[in-house]
Amino acid sequence: MLEGLPPNGATHVMRVDAPEDAARAIAEFLGESFDPAEVATSAFEIENRAEGSGWAVEVYFSEAPDEDGVRELIALVSPEAAEAAVFSTLDKKDWVAASLEGLAPVAIGTFVVHGSHDRGVVATNQIGIEIEAALAFGTGHHGTTKGCLAAIVAFGKQRRPARTLDIGTGTGVLAMAAARLFHKPVLASDIDQVAVSTARANARANRAAAEIHFLHAPGLGSGEFLRRGPYDLILANILLAPLKGIARPLARLVAPGGRVVLSGLLPSHANAALAAYRAQGLRLVRRRTMEGWTTLELSRDLGRPKR
Repeated sequence: MLEGLPPNGATHVMRVDAPEDAARAIAEFLGESFDPAEVATSAFEIENRAEGSGWAVEVYFSEAPDEDGVRELIALVSPEAAEAAVFSTLDKKDWVAASLEGLAPVAIGTFVVHGSHDRGVVATNQIGIEIEAALAFGTGHHGTTKGCLAAIVAFGKQRRPARTLDIGTGTGVLAMAAARLFHKPVLASDIDQVAVSTARANARANRAAAEIHFLHAPGLGSGEFLRRGPYDLILANILLAPLKGIARPLARLVAPGGRVVLSGLLPSHANAALAAYRAQGLRLVRRRTMEGWTTLELSRDLGRPKR
């Protein structure tokens, strides 16, 4: 799952507080300027005790960055933020201790994604999903996750899927959302063993482990995907290149009338992803753009043959 994940072995971080529009623009611009395998960016809402809610940008680097070069890039969006940016080193312990501090709860439809410090904000008619800091970090504060959660809620108003597949589960937010809302089996996979272990622990903490089977697997080559399918709902919150790469095997896993939710897409990338899935017989149901990220909802028509 795309969530501004710090790459495994991240050694340095840059952080800057900024107004919402500037924070989103900085995160998107820096995300396009670096290799996503080496650098990860995230813009998210924080609680500023002095001024109320605010926004921050964090950028994680797998090696020491060129600080002057990064400031020059930020200055193209916001000169003030370029001057205020703070660079520091970190290790795994620092990340675990600091990741959730100050993050505000995120409410999407019936879901509230929160840290343990905000358990009290979940109403009795809401589904709380509690996420703590980990190496595979995802808290629902990213536009891609919000778009997927909104798509889950929308599909749930139409029908209850018998089986759900979450590809690139990360911390398991989407898998847990589907399990808690539908109370039906979910298969959640990730290429990263750390993410799988983190998601499994999160599912236990959120009373969702009974419905979710976790799988450490790259792509969709494992026979486990076919054995547990077909799926009425497939969630894939990753990036454009892997989304295009799995279009054909993913389409084979969709049940007739099923829904596919694709995210991790900049608006400029959405049409390329859409073309790859239309070529596999899927049609666009809805396109959402939230906080600068696009989520595509596609459907396989009833009775339409799989290619």
